Amino acid sequence: MSFVKSRWFSSRVGCAVNVVRWGISGQPILLLPTAGGDAEEVERFHLIRVMGPLLEAGKIKIYSCDSVGGRTWFYREGSPEYRMKMQDQFHWFIREEVVPAIRTDCKKDDVTVWTAGASIGAFHAAALVCRFPDVFSKALSMSGTYNLMRFIEAAYPTDDFKRASPLYFVPHLGGKHLDLLRTRHIHMATGEGRWEAINESWALANVLGAKKIPNYVESWGPNWHHDWETWRAMMPKIIGKWTEGQQG
Repeated sequence: MSFVKSRWFSSRVGCAVNVVRWGISGQPILLLPTAGGDAEEVERFHLIRVMGPLLEAGKIKIYSCDSVGGRTWFYREGSPEYRMKMQDQFHWFIREEVVPAIRTDCKKDDVTVWTAGASIGAFHAAALVCRFPDVFSKALSMSGTYNLMRFIEAAYPTDDFKRASPLYFVPHLGGKHLDLLRTRHIHMATGEGRWEAINESWALANVLGAKKIPNYVESWGPNWHHDWETWRAMMPKIIGKWTEGQQG
């Protein structure tokens, strides 16, 4: 299976970031790590292995990058204000640096990208589609955590964080941005077992639904937990359906 790794310094997030790719053709998918995970976390926990048949058939190419935004949150780097700003900066790093790199690699400067991720990676996957529907068209958000404010020692979100969180900015969307977003889709798959919180998915679904943004909450029930075993089952099943009939 083809594997390519790149690394560059980004002034937007103030550090060097790794970006990796698996596969050689097909629909590009940006797979966001959990919490503070690095670009190769998804391979270590065997998500790439279970996606192997789709990769080898040329249906998809998977990209991942270090979760700089999630890392600042998970390890409580800097002040709460700094961490909230980094969520916004991380999204802009993806929009202005990672997406152009993906399009160059795909040799198609207008290709739209799907996003995917679990836990806090699910937050980023959904947020990127909502913020940038001009470049992202679908999100698979698994076992998502969308109200990140409950993890930070601050009473109120900053403007930076409001710009980064769909729970805050989606209710205020309008015009061409909203029109385009209404042609996109956010799929929230979650278990209801240990450490899962399906209410997080319903809260985001209610915000999206109020603005007529296509979305779907899929419950896998109480036997599926907040764990890599769940996500290894979810991702190939759902992405496989999305790629049915697609030429490799």
